[in-house]
Amino acid sequence: MGRSFQTLCFLASSATEALAAREELIGLYGEVPAEEADVIVALGGDGFMLQTLHSTMNSGKLVYGMNRGSVGFLMNDYRTEKLQDRICAAVENAFHPLQMTTANADGTNSTALAINEVSLFRQSYQAAKLRVEVDGHVRLAELICDGLMVATPAGSTAYNLSAHGPILPLEAPLLAMTPVSAFRPRRWRGALLPNKVTVDIHILEAEKRPVNAVADNAEVKSVLHIRIAQSEHMTARILSDPDRSWSDRILAEQFED
Repeated sequence: MGRSFQTLCFLASSATEALAAREELIGLYGEVPAEEADVIVALGGDGFMLQTLHSTMNSGKLVYGMNRGSVGFLMNDYRTEKLQDRICAAVENAFHPLQMTTANADGTNSTALAINEVSLFRQSYQAAKLRVEVDGHVRLAELICDGLMVATPAGSTAYNLSAHGPILPLEAPLLAMTPVSAFRPRRWRGALLPNKVTVDIHILEAEKRPVNAVADNAEVKSVLHIRIAQSEHMTARILSDPDRSWSDRILAEQFED
C-alpha cells in the first residue's frame, strides 16, 4: 500500500443518496471533525467535489470522492467495503488552481480561484466584445462572441469540452482557451497556452455589452477587466483509485463517442 493514515471525515452533499451514504460509512468506520482528519471523503457529484476541494485548498488534506451524484467524473465508484485499503492504494494528484482577478464596473475588485475554468459570458442579448492579451501581448484585438473560457487540464472535460475545446492530459503544463459561439474572427477555435502565462481580457464597449465572469461557481457581474494566472501558492489534493485514475479518465474521454 502506498499511503497510511489514521482518521477520516465524511462530507456529503444535500442529495438523499449522499446523506444516507455518509451515515452508513460513519457507522462502519467512525469519523473525526474535518480539521482533525487525514483524509476527507466527499460523497456527492462533481459539483460537491469542487466545493470540497475549494474548502480544503492549502490545508494539506487529501480528498477522496465517491459518487453519490449525477455525473461523478471526478469521483471514484461508491463501495462501502475495504474503504481504508482503497484510500491507502489511491493515486494522488496535486494541482494549482487558476486565480481570477477582476476590475468591476462598480469600482470594486474581486478575486476567486478556479479548479476547472474561468469563464466570461455576455450578460445581455448583445454579444460580448473582448480584447485578449497573453503575457502583455495583444493576441486578439477584437473577439466578438457569447463567451470565452480558460480551462485547466482538470476542467478540460467539463464546460470546455461542451464548447468543443480540447481535452488536456492531467499532466500537461497547458491551459485551454476556448470561445463560446465566436462570431468574429469566425475561424478562430481557441488556443493552447503554457500554464505559466498571464491572460488579460478587456471588455470593449462594456456599457453596451456587459459581461459576467465566473471562476468555477463564483460569479462576478459587470466586469471591465479580467486577469487569469495560475496560483503557485494554492494547492488542492485529490485521490483516485489506481484502476480508474483521473489521468486515465481524461485519456479515455478522447476516445468516447
